[in-house]
Parts: sequence; C-alpha cells; structure tokens
Amino acid sequence: PEIEEINRRRALAREMGGPDRVAQQHSLGKLTVRERIEELVDSGSFLERGILGGVGTYDEEENLVDFVPKSTVFGIAKIDERPVSVTGQDFTARPGSGSTGASGTTVTGGPRTISAEHISHEMKIPFIRLIDGFGADIRAVGQKNRTYIPNGNWKLEHELLSEVPIVAAALGAVAGLPAAWVPASHFSVMIKGKTQVFAAGPPVVKRAIGLDIPKEDLGGFRQHSRTSGVVNNEAEDEVDALQQIRRFLSYLPTNVWELPPFGDESDPRDRKAQELRSIIPRDRNRGYNPRELISFVMDRNSTFELSRYYGGSQITMFARLNGRPVGIIANDPMVHGGAQDASAARKIEKFVDTCDTFHLPIINFSDQPGFMIGPAAEAAGTLRAGVRTAVAIGQATVPWATVIVRRVYGVAGGA
Repeated sequence: PEIEEINRRRALAREMGGPDRVAQQHSLGKLTVRERIEELVDSGSFLERGILGGVGTYDEEENLVDFVPKSTVFGIAKIDERPVSVTGQDFTARPGSGSTGASGTTVTGGPRTISAEHISHEMKIPFIRLIDGFGADIRAVGQKNRTYIPNGNWKLEHELLSEVPIVAAALGAVAGLPAAWVPASHFSVMIKGKTQVFAAGPPVVKRAIGLDIPKEDLGGFRQHSRTSGVVNNEAEDEVDALQQIRRFLSYLPTNVWELPPFGDESDPRDRKAQELRSIIPRDRNRGYNPRELISFVMDRNSTFELSRYYGGSQITMFARLNGRPVGIIANDPMVHGGAQDASAARKIEKFVDTCDTFHLPIINFSDQPGFMIGPAAEAAGTLRAGVRTAVAIGQATVPWATVIVRRVYGVAGGA
C-alpha cells in the first residue's frame, strides 16, 4: 500500500494546478512547465527530483484527500546527449511564486530551486531556468506572521557563473527575485509580446511612484532586448525560445574543465566564397552586410547571434570554423557607421567574458571608426563602458584573430 500511495501522490503532482488551471495556461498560448521541459530536452531523458514536495490536505483519519504540488519542477536531463540541470516554475500551482509549505521551505523560492543549482554545481553541468512567476508569496509571509531579512547569499550563483553555462528563459510576467535570475546568466531569452521582466509590476509602480504604465511598456521585449540589454534574445514563441537554448548550449562545453564540442565538419575546408571579392564596396561611404560577410567565412549555417537588437553597431555571435565553435565580433556599418557606443561596449564586454570562460577562440571582423561621439554618447558613459571592454579584451586568454575589414581607428580600434 505504501508504494501505491507514493504513486498516487506522484500522479497528483503531475496534475500540477489541476485541469482548469492547465486549460487556462493553454488558453494564454503558454505551455505548462512539464511541457516546456519535454520540448527542451532530449525525448525521455528528464529525471525529476522532489516530485512529492508540496502541501497535502488530510481527512480526520489522516488520509490524503488533496495535494498542491510545489511551484517548481526540477531534475536532470540531456540536451544533445549531454547532461543538464533544469528547473521551471509552475504557474498553474501557485502563480510561480516562492512559497512555504509542509516541508518548511523558505519564501525565497524554496529548496527545490536551490537543489537544482546544487545539482548543477556538484555535477558540473549546465543549469537552465524556465522562469514564469514572481518572488516571495505574500500569503506565506502571513502564515508565518513575520517577514525575513534577505540573506544576500549569491555565492553559489557566482561560482556557477564561473564553472558552467547558465541559461534563463523568461516565459511570462517575471518580477522580484525571478527577474534577477534572468540577467544572472550567460544567455537569456524572452518572448515577444508575452514576456515581461521587471523588479516590480505595474500595480507596485503606480503605488510607489504614481506612474500608470502597461506591463509591456514597463518590461517587455522592446525594453529589455532592445534598450536595456537585460535580456539577450527575443523569440517568436515558447518553442522558439527553447530551441534557442538548445542552440546556444551546442557551442559551449559542459563546464570550464572541458573544451567546446566539435560540430558538423561537412563544409569543405577549401571552399572558396567568390562573393568575398566584391562584398566590400569600393566607396568607403557605402555600407555592406557584415552578417553576410561572416556567413561566407564561417561554416555554412553555423552562426547564432546574441543580442542582435541591443548595441546594434557591434555584432556578437557564435559560429563554427571547421566544426570548431568560435566567438565572432564585428562592426555593423549600417548602425552608427559601426561606432562603438555604451550599449555596444557592454555587449562586447559580456560576450568576451563568456568566450574566455568557456574557451572559445574569438575572431574580430573589425571595421571600427572609434567611439560614438556627441552629447548623448557622453551622457551614456561611452568612455567608461569602452574602457571596461578594453580591459575585458586585454584579460582574455583565448586565441584571438583580427580581420581588418576596412578601417580601425582610435581607442576602440586599439582594444
């Protein structure tokens, strides 16, 4: 009977928030957390941990009559036959918030989230967060009749960032601590028109500073993948976001003690791209398509761009050369003439750090006119950001090759 009871509780946990809430999730065009994990990882590879965690309701004879599962699902899986640790918030259970329950979890996300991080730390495998919810559950605070002092313990986060790839997908309205998880990653992605990321949502903003603002304007993709740079990439839908995660991880090693994996080597090494002879205009006042140039040099169909719409005068992408993953930096002369502004500098700095951490050689297709100039550039702190980028480049230890495409000027070019 004990085994039957365990299986019954597992079945209840897999129902998540119940049929009505699951149907509501689907009506919003969203997958459930379990469907997201199934879409993300190799088929049949997900091994869930802590499935019995949650809050039970018992009758007078102490028989379980109802069960509300934890608001997170986590475990170990494989992507392209390589192990990963994955955790996701279940919005159908308790709107994806941290909560307290019979297991004595804390209001900061619960030990299930922490356990997923520890699995990644102990096994030295990539860590993936599928984020769809808020921070502390205020109801849980009321149950305890007290609040808590934030411990500020990000030590494990810091260690993970220097050891394994960390990926975050924002898949709904994300606020509080989960919002901080999004940029605490090497790669992040959000869905156009359906994802918002903010420290606090519109009701809190209105109460605190008197500003009435729609959630999309406050923290949508135009704000964070195009203006603030908090999120790297934007996706058309959840499936696109999850496929981008798989693509990103395909260029990186499992951890910093390994080398990046080889990819498809079917593109002939002696292939000649005749288009390269004419892609750069003879008139230096005319622009060209740098992404097309890069595609001719790298292995066919091997590029994956990061933060395309942020800091647009500089391009950052992964690609493969003879099957080997490499990092690519380039100037886009069609945006500010390719000049490096503060946003572009910050983008380059993070990208170089990521490549250096995970042993990806960097190829710089340089057409650098220098730092962006003018009052707006000065107000944005272009010089400070540019110098930080120069320091990051100087500290990098991976092989570095520069192709001077057309021009290299100034401090930005010298970096």
